[in-house]
Amino acid sequence: MKILPTNRLLAGILIALVGAVLFSTKAIFVKLAYRDTNIDAVTLLAWRMVFSIPFFVGAAFVSSSQSSNTKFTWKEWILIAIIGCLGYYISSLLDFLGLQFVSASIERLILFIYPTLVLIMSAAFFKVKIKPIQWLAVTITYAGLAIAFMSEVTVQSAENANFFKGAVLIFICAFTYAAYIVGSGRLIPKVGASKFNSYAMSFASAAVLLHFFVTSEVSLWHLPALVYLYGFLMAVFSTVLPSYLVAAAIARIGSGNVAVVGSVGPVSTIILASIFLGEVITVWQIEGTILILIGVLVIGNQK
Repeated sequence: MKILPTNRLLAGILIALVGAVLFSTKAIFVKLAYRDTNIDAVTLLAWRMVFSIPFFVGAAFVSSSQSSNTKFTWKEWILIAIIGCLGYYISSLLDFLGLQFVSASIERLILFIYPTLVLIMSAAFFKVKIKPIQWLAVTITYAGLAIAFMSEVTVQSAENANFFKGAVLIFICAFTYAAYIVGSGRLIPKVGASKFNSYAMSFASAAVLLHFFVTSEVSLWHLPALVYLYGFLMAVFSTVLPSYLVAAAIARIGSGNVAVVGSVGPVSTIILASIFLGEVITVWQIEGTILILIGVLVIGNQK
């Protein structure tokens, strides 16, 4: 496997960390929208994409006009559309639906099984050798995640009859998002990070809006003002910015390392959920957080 220069590795890790933290704000905005309004998952997701799509279409136009690369083949167009819809249509829809039944903290726990899935998919389909340091980092981070949320799983499953329904939805979300990470890791080196992300997100946004207009009887207009506010904040801070950061990180350090470094996301979710949602931070969560950070540092020390 190619050894990355130290500066390139550290820059990729930093970009991936910022992207992970911004992505973690999505669950907070979703839970706030459910708490403060009567919005349903599909309508909320549609407004997220309504606010997002101008950024992605504009970026796609700019990157195409400035790019010196050859045009996409039909196969590449199809792959970009499929991968984009996996990552930001299907995964997002499952995540929004699941968040109706579980807390933001538990959502992060279940969603962050995807680094393991990324490594396994890469090994199974593309014969990518899994380095021992990656397995060590995954083991450390997941030990931290298990410690942080073990007691909360017991409490929520006892109090919420739909807890396991939400958990299953987010589990499937993790699988489809892992497929997105693996697929984007193969395409980004060929088509470029910014160009890939712009088109992939444009396809996903179109798919979300098509789903809304086909299945929903709710109007996008005359909704509570908070729906538009949360939709806009999710679009900018939980969708547009982190999606480009993750794509740039994948181009620098590869999808496997991005997936593992991204495990720091639950740490920020715990803190944000405590501040904005009133979720309690326990001693178990603090101990788990320490292990998660150690796992990220293991990746950072990789030569």
